[in-house]
Amino acid sequence: MRFRNYWQRLKGQRSAPLPRVSVSTMLWSWLGAFCGIALVGVTHRWIRLSDMDQVLLIGSFGASAVLVYGAPHLPLSQPRNLIGGHLVSALTGVFFTQTFFTLPLEITAAVAVASAIFLMHLTKTLHPPGGATALIAVIGSEHIQRLGYAYILQPVLSGAAIMLLVALLINNLSSNP
Repeated sequence: MRFRNYWQRLKGQRSAPLPRVSVSTMLWSWLGAFCGIALVGVTHRWIRLSDMDQVLLIGSFGASAVLVYGAPHLPLSQPRNLIGGHLVSALTGVFFTQTFFTLPLEITAAVAVASAIFLMHLTKTLHPPGGATALIAVIGSEHIQRLGYAYILQPVLSGAAIMLLVALLINNLSSNP
């Protein structure tokens, strides 16, 4: 009996877990994601960090774009979660990178991501892309590593703030709920 329940949970649902949205909603999501990511990238070029690996464009922002522009009504997409989740995770990732640099990379990465999740829960700022933000602080390029605690301000907080401003503008222009 116990195995059958486990197997049922493992198989998942037969239908798509989310309802289909309107084409209008899809287009507003596309516009928000395009503008948000593009503005982060343009800001990168404008402040002339071209020798720094496109450092403002970190992978976790792609996942944040899915949430804040594609599903802005979800609790994990709210401004507190976007900003707070990235902030807590960046701080956690940098802390473990700086403090436990002698440990194997995979152990530091695991501890940083697990701790970021714990701290996001503790601070009620859970934002799934935050896990990637913490991971990037640990496994990122040499440019990311050299930033140290500056990684928290730029790219993380500045990029998340840009994406939030675009989300507030685009999501409120849309007539979709």
